[in-house]
Amino acid sequence: MQKKILKFVVVAGVIGAIIYLVVVLYPRVYDVPVFESRPATQYWKMADGSTIGYTVISKRMDKKPYPVLFLHGGPGAHITDGHIEALRPIADLGYRVYLYDQTGSGHSDRLSDISQYAVQRHMDDIKAIMQKLKTQKVILIGQSWGAVLATMFAAEHPDLVHAMVLTSPGPIFPVNPALATLVPPDSIRLKEPVYFNADGNRKANHLRTKAMKFMATTLGLKLVPDAEADQFMTFLNEQVDRSTVCDTSKILPASAGSGYYTSVMTFKSLLAIKDPREKIRKLQMPVLVMKGECDNQKWGYTNEYLQLLHQSQFVCIPGAGHAIAVEQPELYIRSIMMFLAEQ
Repeated sequence: MQKKILKFVVVAGVIGAIIYLVVVLYPRVYDVPVFESRPATQYWKMADGSTIGYTVISKRMDKKPYPVLFLHGGPGAHITDGHIEALRPIADLGYRVYLYDQTGSGHSDRLSDISQYAVQRHMDDIKAIMQKLKTQKVILIGQSWGAVLATMFAAEHPDLVHAMVLTSPGPIFPVNPALATLVPPDSIRLKEPVYFNADGNRKANHLRTKAMKFMATTLGLKLVPDAEADQFMTFLNEQVDRSTVCDTSKILPASAGSGYYTSVMTFKSLLAIKDPREKIRKLQMPVLVMKGECDNQKWGYTNEYLQLLHQSQFVCIPGAGHAIAVEQPELYIRSIMMFLAEQ
């Protein structure tokens, strides 16, 4: 009897393992848009031979000494036509505005060694881009993760940053979990978004994507080729983006171009960084911090920027979520242009 039970357990285990492997190893196809190159995209050749795709907005009357560099969210997101149109008016002030796809996303190269996707790599890219632009300083506009990256870059290179605009900034790493419970003052009216990032992640992920993430973050290997992984990233963003607006009728359609491996590996590197708070406290450049009233980031995480950055000012945008420019494009650009005019 015991032998029969043991045999049954072994057979069941083998069958379970086979089913698991089939589910994990079988390629997936996602019903999402195909990535299309933007005709106006230009490219920088980096020192390691990789390329970074970018778009520049400028006028012939450019007169400001320092360019504006836009850092998109993610990690792993990409520049969209919406980003370009939203920031186009800044060029009317005499600024050259550069929007680039961070390494591993959009028009920029995917790296074969995914361990290279890290916070330090992204900061090194900013410095290398500044050298290509032949500028001594830059004005950084960072959205979400881009705001985190901008702040960390400024902390490491305060002499290279003239001013910063941080829109819907993510938490400063290492994250202080106690800040998630901080209640905003009565003067700031915030609302919970209808959906949260966790809702989208639960809906999008499955055994193959969980195995894909494990292999990448634990072993540094690509279980799935970039094409399929980036397709999944587009599908995931489609679900997660539901948490970025106040009014769910204004959710943008899926946009291809996000990079999966740069997303998970950059986030992994964030968990291991040295606490930058002491360096952030020493920053003296002017900073604008913007937050939508339905932002999916907790107030305490936003407030930490205001407490650490002594030259910061705060604007709360009504009727907007995490993606402020989607729901309130006029207030978004007006706030940024007023801040830049002061500089």
